[in-house]
Amino acid sequence: MKTRHIPLPAPPRPDDNDSSGFPDAAELAVLRAWYAGVAVRPAVERYLPSALGDGKSARGVLGRIRRRLVALARAAHRDDLATLLDHPAQERTQQAKAVAQAIEALRTTRPPEPQIADDIAQWFAPRAVRALQAYGITTLADLTVRIPRRRQWWKVVPGLGAANAQAIEAFFAAWPALTEKARALIVASRQSPIVPWESISLPNEVDGSEGTFRAPPATCTLDATNDYQAVQTWLALLESPATQRTYRKEAERLILWAIVERGRALSSLTTEDAIAYRAFLRHPSPRGRWVGPVRPRS
Repeated sequence: MKTRHIPLPAPPRPDDNDSSGFPDAAELAVLRAWYAGVAVRPAVERYLPSALGDGKSARGVLGRIRRRLVALARAAHRDDLATLLDHPAQERTQQAKAVAQAIEALRTTRPPEPQIADDIAQWFAPRAVRALQAYGITTLADLTVRIPRRRQWWKVVPGLGAANAQAIEAFFAAWPALTEKARALIVASRQSPIVPWESISLPNEVDGSEGTFRAPPATCTLDATNDYQAVQTWLALLESPATQRTYRKEAERLILWAIVERGRALSSLTTEDAIAYRAFLRHPSPRGRWVGPVRPRS
């Protein structure tokens, strides 16, 4: 009986290395030999003997190479390639040609650049996505605009946690243009970001419901749950309608400035914010945003 000879790929040259993160030439040689029908251990012993020892199995070495390729496919948003590369081991003969083509495609594939309108599920871990969606954040634009760049911003999002927040911060640090695109998107979608406070819709992080300097509920004498309600209660103490209108104007201007210029709630303003607001009152800037003709509130 004649033994069938299976040709093995040539050993890789020492300088034949691929880009960082992609399996190197020796690892790919192991993979090709396995797809050619060679048993796992002989393939690893011939092309990647340094990976054995210390109780490491040849099957484990092969599994790590395959998992790395699957991870690269998912990072490149090529779920089709990830599904193909993750096929059952017993299908290696049928899938050999398709896998070889997939590996070559991955070699030149680069992760896509995130777009401001992308769903957050495309970029973040499922647990973080669930917490953000429950909070009303579904796109990168929502996340960029509604989460101000300040310490411990994530505490207002139940279930998000510090680890997921750090991953999100690292993502935006890697793609800084997203923040500017989101701001431009918001400005383009409105005639003006300055509207009467009864017309403005605010996310929780700037409406004062979680204000840094709010009194604890147990000791607070107000029923108000946000800054707007608290100011309304304060204005109700004034009996003169003219005085109410004057005070409302000043309070409204401060709240709008805090949100638009400082990205924080009235009840979270610091001493430094107060100094900046005093300077703003002397020289409102940008003038086109804050200074204009008298108009009805509607």
